[in-house]
Amino acid sequence: MANLATAPWNLGFLTIVQEPAGYLGGYLVTNQWGRPLEFRLSTAVLPNRVQQILYGDTLQPYICGELIGKTLIDKTVTQAHVIVTDREIVLPLRQLLATPVGWIDEREWAGVSERENVLQTHPLFPQDQRMLADLEERLGDAFDLTEPFARIREAISEARKMGVTSRG
Repeated sequence: MANLATAPWNLGFLTIVQEPAGYLGGYLVTNQWGRPLEFRLSTAVLPNRVQQILYGDTLQPYICGELIGKTLIDKTVTQAHVIVTDREIVLPLRQLLATPVGWIDEREWAGVSERENVLQTHPLFPQDQRMLADLEERLGDAFDLTEPFARIREAISEARKMGVTSRG
């Protein structure tokens, strides 16, 4: 893994949108200045009633983390050094990756004047907190970690208009 203090690095932004057609995922990899390097979009995943019953409370983490998140990241050519998500349900994805995953609560981000240690980590990987804190320090106040999620949601909306997000 690259040292964020000395090498160029990439950020991955992963979000999941839940709508009547199912769950959709969008994954945007940017450089350290927020410029897009690669974008991936999942098809809609709509669990049936039997799956809902059998998976129970594990259904959402499975769909969001394993099925959609891991698939999008695996298909992406450009490697991210850190993955940021705006959906807490995606944090279990960290158990499947060597890459640190941080969750940003957009409501908390809006209310924080000092932008340190806003990213939360998976409880089984407390060592990620140091790398995420370094990332936040290096980005400073000039980089809004929530802004790429707006771009992803807008891209999902445009793809939906083009019929790209049909159920898979």
